[in-house]
Amino acid sequence: MMTDPIADMLTRIRNGVRIERTSLDMPASNMRRGIAQVLKDEGYIWDFEEIETVPAKTLRLHMKYGPNGERLITKIDRISKPGRRVYRGYKELKPVLGGMGIQILSTPRGIVSDRRARTEKVGGEVLALIY
Repeated sequence: MMTDPIADMLTRIRNGVRIERTSLDMPASNMRRGIAQVLKDEGYIWDFEEIETVPAKTLRLHMKYGPNGERLITKIDRISKPGRRVYRGYKELKPVLGGMGIQILSTPRGIVSDRRARTEKVGGEVLALIY
């Protein structure tokens, strides 16, 4: 039984980047789809697709690497955990590494990056930190 599907997704991405996989598969959910959309919008992955499989749908991420094979994702951490939720207002969201990284938030307006949350002036639960 999986108790934290977001941590599972982040671990799959972390492990896939370490061995330079071109695509990663995982069970699909609305939360994972939202995180994948943020990663695509911010340029960390090429694209994602949902594949019809039995018994449930599968989410496939197409990973992105630099021109010489360098990793775009060097660190990916789960911030808010089931045992300790972390919430931030938009004024508390500071740029990660001077804008070189992102935080992924779950807000009333959906799953967004910290840049978009500051622009829209909305806070929420900090799900992950990526750089």
